[in-house]
Amino acid sequence: MVFKRRDRRSVGRAVAEVLYPRGGWRRAFGYVKHRLQRLPDTPEKIGRGIFAGVLASWTPFYGLHFVIALIFAKIGRGNMFASLLGTFFGNPLTYVPIGVVALQTGHFILGHPPGRGIETSLMGKFAAAGEDLWHNFGALFGPERADWHGLGLFYHQVFLPYLVGGILPGLISAFACYWLFVPVIAAYQNRRRRKLRTKLQALGKNPESAADEGPGPG
Repeated sequence: MVFKRRDRRSVGRAVAEVLYPRGGWRRAFGYVKHRLQRLPDTPEKIGRGIFAGVLASWTPFYGLHFVIALIFAKIGRGNMFASLLGTFFGNPLTYVPIGVVALQTGHFILGHPPGRGIETSLMGKFAAAGEDLWHNFGALFGPERADWHGLGLFYHQVFLPYLVGGILPGLISAFACYWLFVPVIAAYQNRRRRKLRTKLQALGKNPESAADEGPGPG
């Protein structure tokens, strides 16, 4: 197969690379920035894609951030690939801080006390809800009875506050990333156009027609 890996990774290695990619997170973030700069689209449209991806990373729909980012980008007419790269805002280094801020904000808005130990129990609550959901799914085909009490508590104590509380900080983060990346991408594209114009002038070609083509894919 064309896209099949030559070196087959074990499950443990795959999980380890998700938590800490080869080359480190600094290199991973540098790759994302590099890809964003070289996207063949206007800075504003790329910025709207980044906005969509960052906002999606503040939602409690773990595992679906790519899908949500694409939907947001489609609605906002942003660059689709930029929206996928924007979801890197949510990663193993930021998931817990994002969850804590979203939960505390959501409990404040809803008027519910957040309780103690949010930092240490957030991932545990999501894991427990996943186990309950899997148990209830299996109960549909077996002798065991489905129990929705735990999932009901999860919805009211975690999911709903997370969903509501992630809107405001998510918008703030998304707007900040938009205003940060748009001028950087515009400056990069302008610099590439000047380099291309200089090369074409050296070759004796018309630089204006090439400048109209944009930065190109890479």
